[in-house]
Formats: sequence, structure tokens, C-alpha cells
Amino acid sequence: MQTNSLSTAMIADSPDRARQDAALTPPFDLLTGLAGDRGIHALFSEESTIESWLKTEVALAEAQADAGDIPREDAAAIKAAAVTANIDRDRLWEESRNVGYPILPLIRQVDEHLPEGNRGSLHLGATTQDIMDTGLALQLAEATDYLIARLTRLCGLLATAAERHVLTVMPGRTHAMQAVPTTWGAKLAVYLSDFAHHLERLRDVRRDVATVSLYGAVGTSAAYGPHAQAIRADVAARLGLASSDVPWHVSRVRLAEWGGACAMLTATASRLAREVIDLSRSEIGEVSERTGHLRGASSTMPQKTNPITSEVLVGNAIVMGGLAAALTRIVEAGHERAAGEWQAEWFLLPQIAAFAASSLTAAVDLVDGLQIKEDAMRANLEVDHGLIMAESYMIALAARVGRERAHDLVYEAAQRARAEDTPLADALQAVLEPHGIPPLDASAPERYVGDPRVTVDAALASWQAARRQQ
Repeated sequence: MQTNSLSTAMIADSPDRARQDAALTPPFDLLTGLAGDRGIHALFSEESTIESWLKTEVALAEAQADAGDIPREDAAAIKAAAVTANIDRDRLWEESRNVGYPILPLIRQVDEHLPEGNRGSLHLGATTQDIMDTGLALQLAEATDYLIARLTRLCGLLATAAERHVLTVMPGRTHAMQAVPTTWGAKLAVYLSDFAHHLERLRDVRRDVATVSLYGAVGTSAAYGPHAQAIRADVAARLGLASSDVPWHVSRVRLAEWGGACAMLTATASRLAREVIDLSRSEIGEVSERTGHLRGASSTMPQKTNPITSEVLVGNAIVMGGLAAALTRIVEAGHERAAGEWQAEWFLLPQIAAFAASSLTAAVDLVDGLQIKEDAMRANLEVDHGLIMAESYMIALAARVGRERAHDLVYEAAQRARAEDTPLADALQAVLEPHGIPPLDASAPERYVGDPRVTVDAALASWQAARRQQ
């Protein structure tokens, strides 16, 4: 009987097993493969991650040289040696599996490239987590800037569309059923306001996560000596990070809040996507995604144009919900060093950044190419016997007979309209005539949308305020 070669290789016992495992690549997943954002993946690549650690080691050595704690010649030698070209990655990961962490094997390799007379100053006073957390801060700062740029683009597109369609009347729906008229611009204004809030939130969490972490073994900075505070501030300045004298290596709230901000914007993008999915149904047909040859096509039904971008946004949000929920556990780390919670971050944070970027890129594409079917919106206002105007009639009638009686009369008319398959206006006239109440004119949807310009202008103002904070 034949066996799967991959399975056989996985269980095989060989002297080369560790080196084979050192080159492991993540399992392929179709969601990332089809909709992943290449830019954000590059920020959390193996190369970028190792480089962030090396940058931190160099900045630390230079700051310690400025403080007079190590010779300047040592710092210069460390800068020359701490480059990715000097790192044997297979060896790095092989040795890291034994140690449990990558920094000890990393600095051993850097040390091997130092001149004999300049050894002994590398990684002085630092812990593994000092280097990894500071490297992470560099990556998260750059990743958040990346997300902010895409979110800014999305807000701009929503603002333009909301202004353009401020008076484009369409059915408003509650519980998935027609309720009263609204406008497409007013609907988009809600999304614009939400995404402007997400933009402000991203800037807030960026300030927190872009903070240097150099506190030593338990947060006392004792190994850094009397210049610890100055060294930390110097490293922060060199790397473009903030400095804090309160250690955060075991306090991971800032990271959980960063992940939460990413999860919320992804959820809002999914809500927009669900709107598009529902409104593009064949029975509704009020919007559709961009078209193109075979875009959203079916392998068997030639007529299909599936809402593929919206579906990606929903899928991303489902995955993101699970990732973000796990972040509550990293906050539980105990004493002065995590015992397993930290390891979870290694997977969670890059994935959260990746799915947030994927969602924003997809949302930009969705809004940029969205087709608005104004004729369908207008036509749908007349379905179900025009009952979408029932509240309008009730409010107009309330001025004559009071709200409660008006509600009952229009309710009776609505039931008659459905039972007799007649327009609401005709059914209501038949109900009112026996009571001697003259006919009402409350059937124009465009006159019963409130003032959508107020809503749109308020959303635009929130967007402009968020943009000015850049």
C-alpha cells in the first residue's frame, strides 16, 4: 500500500530533521492566498522581523555608547555586524527551537562577525523580550501607518459618494423589511462616521504600541545601570518610538486595544459588505459590485456575478473575531514575565494586521467600483402596494385625529391593501371615507426622508476633523 510522501516525511526519524524543520513555511490558506495584502505581509515577513531585532540591538549599542557605558568603537562594530546578510536563518530557527526564543541565537551569530577586540558590548543589560518587544513596536507602528493610509482612502471614497447621493431616495429597511424611505447618501454617511471614528482610534492605539521596551529582567532596568532612563529615551529617539519609564513587557493592554481597533474596523467593513450583498440580490438589485469579464462568475451558471469582494470582507471579519477574542488572554500574563501568553502574540498580532489590511484594501475596491441602480431604488419604493409610506400617512393623519387613532386607521388600510391587492393610497381613502376624513397627500417618498443633508454634513464634518488630526 502506498503512503503519502509528505506524511512519511513528517514522521521520518533522521539526523537532518531539525534542519528540515527550520525551513517550515506556514500552511497555505485560500482566504489569504486570494485576498491577502502583500504590503502588510512584507512588514511582518521573516526578513522584516529579524531586521527589527537587529535595528534594536544597534540602537541600544549606540545609545549606550553615547551614555559612555560602552566604547564607541564597539557600537560601530555592532552596527556593521548586525545586518541580515550575516544571519544564517536555518541555523537561527534550528537553535531557537532549542532555546525557545530567537534572540540568544541571533546575537551569537552577530557576535561571531564582530572583531575580537569589540566583543562583549552587544546586548548589554538587555533581555530577549526587550529586543523582541521593541522590534514589534517598530513593526506595529509601520503597520498601523499602512492601515491608516488605506482607511483614509476609504473615507475619502465614502465622503464623495455620500455627497453625490445625498438625495438619492431608496427604501429604508428594518428587520430586513421595507420601513420608511431614506437616501443612499444618508446610509453611507453612517459608515463614513464609523470609519472616521476608526481612523481616530487607530491613531490613538498607534501612540501606545509605538513605544520602546527596554526594562531588563523584571522591569527594574537594573542591568542597564545608572543611565537606564537616558538610554531608553535615546533608543526611542533613534527608532522613532515613544519612551515610557513604566514597563509594559508584562502589561499587554495596549496590544489588546490595538487588536481590538483592528477588529472593529474589520467588523464595520463586513457590515458594509453585508449591505451590498443584500441590496444586490436579484429581487432587490439596488447596487452591485464592479463588473468585468468573468468577475464573480460561476463554473456552471453563466448568468452569475457573485459579490466576491463583499464575501471576502465577511470572511475576514469572521476570522478576525476569533483572533481578537484571543487577545484578552494575553492580558492575563502574570508576575513580571509571561509564561505562554506572550507566545500567543507571535501568531495573533501579525495575523490581525494582515486581516485588517486585507479588509481595508477590499473595502476600498468595493466602494470605488460600486454601481448604484437609482431606477431600481425608485421602483422598489412601490413594491408591497406602496406600504413604505404608511408612517408618512399616519403622521399626516395624526394632525387631524391624534396619533393613536391615526395608527389604527392606517393599519386597517395596510391590511386592506394587502388583502385586496390595491395601492395603500386607495385602501386608505376607502377606510377614511366612512369617517368623513378628506383624502391625504403623503405619498411622495422624497418628501419623507427628513433632512439627509444634515446627516451627510455631520458625517463629512467628523471625517474632516479626523483627517485634520494627521
